[in-house]
Amino acid sequence: MVEPIKDPSEADIATWHRTFAPRAFNHTWTLLDADALSRQQEEEMLAATFAQRYHWYVAGEPRNWAIADWQVARVAAVIGYFDLARRFAERSLEVSVEHGLDPFVIGFAHEAIARAAAQVDDVETFTEHLAMARAQLDGIEDAEERDALAADLTEMSES
Repeated sequence: MVEPIKDPSEADIATWHRTFAPRAFNHTWTLLDADALSRQQEEEMLAATFAQRYHWYVAGEPRNWAIADWQVARVAAVIGYFDLARRFAERSLEVSVEHGLDPFVIGFAHEAIARAAAQVDDVETFTEHLAMARAQLDGIEDAEERDALAADLTEMSES
């Protein structure tokens, strides 16, 4: 059995959260980028995305929270948990709007809702949120971010 660290300082704990949040986020992306996943890898991906969300909500700021929720929604959609995908997509949008986040984050929150809706053939919600995501594109100043959202929206439109 692994013994926990006795009496870590608040600074130590904060450092751990700031360390593990991006590590879990990036590990989740590694799994999302795989061509095919085993059931065990899907479970690992789900655990990793919830880990990154937990750590970002402790150590991050609203933009981190919204992106963390978006990633949970994406993972849930990929592995077939559509209600969970919708829940966290909506949470991402709520955080984005509540904190006046940038068009990139808002656009991806709408993308996540559209993606979850598509999986359950909710055409009205899919169409509405796809259009709302597209409406954010012109406000995204960073070309790489704009291209990332545009690519996902194009891929969803062609599916």
